[in-house]
Amino acid sequence: MKASVVLRPAAAKRLIAKAVKELPMVRQALAEHTVVIALGTTNAIVAEELLGRQIDKESFAAGFINSRFNVNKMLGKLGEVVIRRGKQVKLGGQELLNSLSTGDVLIKGGNAIDPWGQVGVLMSSRMAGTAGRYFAIALARGVDVVIPISLQKAIHNSVLDVARQMGTDRIALSMGLACGMHPITGRVVTEIDALETLFPVQAVQIASGGVGSGAGSVCLLITGQERDVRSAFELIKGLSDEDDVLLQGQA
Repeated sequence: MKASVVLRPAAAKRLIAKAVKELPMVRQALAEHTVVIALGTTNAIVAEELLGRQIDKESFAAGFINSRFNVNKMLGKLGEVVIRRGKQVKLGGQELLNSLSTGDVLIKGGNAIDPWGQVGVLMSSRMAGTAGRYFAIALARGVDVVIPISLQKAIHNSVLDVARQMGTDRIALSMGLACGMHPITGRVVTEIDALETLFPVQAVQIASGGVGSGAGSVCLLITGQERDVRSAFELIKGLSDEDDVLLQGQA
């Protein structure tokens, strides 16, 4: 059986977040280790799924792109969410970094995903921001990295090639902040990965874009046994009214 679906950005983020919660590495870290959820609008929804409650998603934004690059624009005072053995805890920045080890999970979103599944993170900070703070430590210590990212962020070039061309000091003119790009690796979770994690189906992207309420949508074709396809279809229909993350301080 086949089904075609339209995932608006908010629904796509919720679908991805539900799949992140079901990843074995995340489930184990929630039970026995530490999960760190870095800032970002997709990660705000991941945090809601892992915590089992709503949070101030606007205050979890750590940068966004509207008509320009507002990559380090923080709209609230929420820091990273840290969950240790199933309970949210407060740890100072250096204390948290010192504590990370194998078995822990870092959840970090991205700004670009290329045709080979490589993810890039924009950096307007000369000190490399969250990517610079966490990613090398994660690689050095064997911390698992989970990367929730929508296919609406797909680019047609290699992230590695783009990263070599960018840099805050290389860009003479920019609509907003000049940025570099940091390639990151880990367990990528797109809408396709989400569906194939939650259901025994196959999914492919068939279109993207849209207008009005559908702007930024990702369109997928789902294939599988009838019961499984219907279950995936009903879940997506149930997410269609998911509220967008509204960022009031977008100037």
